[in-house]
This record gives sequence, structure tokens and C-alpha cells, in this order.
Amino acid sequence: MKPHPMRPIPPAIDQPFWKTMRLDQMNREQWESLCDGCGRCCLQKFQDGKTGKVTYTWVSCYLLDVQACGCGDYGNRTTLVPGCLVLTAEQIPRLRWLPITCAYRRLSEGKDLDAWHPLVSGDPESVHRAGISVRDKAISEVHVHPEDIDYYAIGYRL
Repeated sequence: MKPHPMRPIPPAIDQPFWKTMRLDQMNREQWESLCDGCGRCCLQKFQDGKTGKVTYTWVSCYLLDVQACGCGDYGNRTTLVPGCLVLTAEQIPRLRWLPITCAYRRLSEGKDLDAWHPLVSGDPESVHRAGISVRDKAISEVHVHPEDIDYYAIGYRL
């Protein structure tokens, strides 16, 4: 049915940026806002050299504030922790160790953000209430002897 020429056509309902843009099209602010603040990517992990299987631990990078689930020195993290990775859209499909809940991973796989994601809920605490974050679960590596990290292995996939 054609719209009446004198009646205005209602505007299209605005979609959130993550539904209309590819990861490689996002500006820095949009990209950074995808991080839900769970802290899972900051957990120490082991990768089996033969199988490629990744085992997470509850031991976090020393820069992670395990209560706030944010980096204590985000701007200098790659200098202070040389193994800290700066995510790019091109890398994400290859980073199978990213948690299955990670917004970057989900969007790269063609999935939507979960209802608990702060961009969807409008509440930065929703990730913690949903039990997704490492708050009250992780322990900083400063409190764990390096030889004991494997005692903190997580028995399931994040």
C-alpha cells in the first residue's frame, strides 16, 4: 500500500550501532563501549600445545581491579603487560579463547548482544548481577605463586 501523499512517512526506528555496523566500521568510542566490563579476558589461561584447548584460571592480571572488573592502567597496559592484546576486528575470529559471552566475539559471529550487556540493559551493573563478570570470583596474580596458578583452573568453558 502506498502512503498517502499528504501524510508523512513515519521515520524508521533507530537501530543501535552494533546492529547496523560491522566491527571494522566502528569508531573508537563505539568499539570501547562494546566491552561489557566482565574481566574474563584478563584471566590467566593455558593453551594445550597439541589440542589447542584453552583452560582458564581464576587468576587475573595484576592490573585488573577484580571488584570493578576494569584495568587499573588501561592506557599503559600493553607497556606494563607486554602480553596484553589490543583487540582489532580482524583478529577476533581467530581468538577462540575469547569468552563465548564476549560482545566482540558474539558480533563477529553474527549474534546479538545478550540482555545483560550494559549497552542493552542501560546499567553497567547488569553484567555483574547476571554472574557473567569475574567480580567476587577472581584473585589477582599478585596473591598467587606462579607455580600454583594451575590450582586455580576453571573446569568449564567461559
